[in-house]
Amino acid sequence: MERTVLEHMGIALLVALILAEIAVIATSVYLHRGLAHRALRLHPVTDGCFRTLLWLTTGQSRREWVAVHRKHHAFTDRVGDPHSPRLFGFWHIQLWNVYYYAREARNPDTSRTFAPDIVEDWLDRAVFSRGVTGLALGIGLLCLVFGVKVGLAAGLVHAVLYVFVLAPLEGTMNEQIVRMGRPAHALMRVAATGIYLLRGVRLELPRAARGRAVIDGTTLHQVRLEGLGEYAAGTWTPRAGDKRSAA
Repeated sequence: MERTVLEHMGIALLVALILAEIAVIATSVYLHRGLAHRALRLHPVTDGCFRTLLWLTTGQSRREWVAVHRKHHAFTDRVGDPHSPRLFGFWHIQLWNVYYYAREARNPDTSRTFAPDIVEDWLDRAVFSRGVTGLALGIGLLCLVFGVKVGLAAGLVHAVLYVFVLAPLEGTMNEQIVRMGRPAHALMRVAATGIYLLRGVRLELPRAARGRAVIDGTTLHQVRLEGLGEYAAGTWTPRAGDKRSAA
């Protein structure tokens, strides 16, 4: 019995949602926490699985992604931030984040400066550096398993979800929350603490920020941005007077 158009659309949407969720988890756990922030260490087999999943679902280079993300932390919402919603506007980044990412990723100085620890191995050179091939293979597998129409539709919806919705959303949400004003500050502090814990950021960093702002004669926001930039680059270290200042 042939499937109806609605059934095809339902299957394609379900498959696309699953693929987008897989890609987001791989991006968050592997690229973000594992590589960019070094918050966890993965078994080589797990590492290989994540690289394969990202190759098939996004075609991204892990070194380029890490470099762009670390540069974003180093220049958060300042000149030099590759994709700041504060500088370029919420919807501009939400819809065109892929352009800003690709533009920065093509800059070889960005990878050399912000991702010197991500060394290309033989798998990168032979397989994972060929992003278009990975995407083509991923779409081919979808067509083989679900049929050409469903496979192409699922691949298209997944690409739209990942590129234009899920990937840029995390970076732009903070800007929207800031615009809510003082009533949201307490909620922001609780949420920020949760994010620090989830991403493995040492709590000494936000705790020391207030004292450092006073000592350095700058703003709390600026100290936090600089601290996160140093943390992303692996250069942040506690100061002798941090505990005393935080108290």
